[in-house]
Amino acid sequence: MSLIVAIILGIVEGLTEFIPVSSTGHMILSAKLMGYNDQSSEMKTFEIIIQLGAILAIAIVYRERILNLFGLKKDKQLFRSQVPARKLNLIHVILGCLPGLAVGFIFRHQIKDLFSTSTVLWALVVGGVFMIFAEWFGNNKARVSAKEIDHLSYGQALLIGFYQCISILWPGFSRSGSTIAGGMLSGASYKAAADFSFLIAIPMMCAASGYELLDSYKDITGSNLGYFILGFIVSFVVAYLVVVAFLKLLQKIKLRHFAYYRFVLAAVFWIFIMR
Repeated sequence: MSLIVAIILGIVEGLTEFIPVSSTGHMILSAKLMGYNDQSSEMKTFEIIIQLGAILAIAIVYRERILNLFGLKKDKQLFRSQVPARKLNLIHVILGCLPGLAVGFIFRHQIKDLFSTSTVLWALVVGGVFMIFAEWFGNNKARVSAKEIDHLSYGQALLIGFYQCISILWPGFSRSGSTIAGGMLSGASYKAAADFSFLIAIPMMCAASGYELLDSYKDITGSNLGYFILGFIVSFVVAYLVVVAFLKLLQKIKLRHFAYYRFVLAAVFWIFIMR
């Protein structure tokens, strides 16, 4: 690995981890185009490290919300007259994570066998169609009962958790894509679904990355430590900027726009990998 490769992969991870375009697909394509074996033990460890950088970024973006969940920071809403009828708490987060954690643990060995380039290619396409349907349904058929994340019910949090299982069982489907689309199908607004998707990404990714790191930490040696640190920093900075920008441009960048991009990526995937 070179410094340039570490920087490029860190940028790719930071750009794609939290938006619904499949970071898995981008990492495979990037490694392929640069001539690297993305299935090698060292590369897998590097991907875990840069994922941790992205997790740190999202944790900082939502730091006040996280502190509120644990009662470590007074909520300013308490001093306002309009307090939400429901308030997001740890139970929502647990319900949103529980199905995915259970499925990931039970099928952890089978999931690795499901991973293939053709699987990711079809996941990009089907996931894009699913996102377009969810946006159409949310705009035309669904009754939006949760305009903000604090309005989510326990039932909606659990439903989003079940939708998240699609991305766990189907590599390349996109965790954020399945949760945001699932949230809209469950009666949450685009904004509420995105906020909840980003928030539950922290425990989900910490659990997955931590588990994988138990088996691969030995690949972190003195010879590649600098590359790993550089990738971590780049991923952190880029992921932070992407999430902040996404939340600000939420009303302009619709879910279908990401779906169209996924179709283009699938075509590139087909040309450079499958053929």
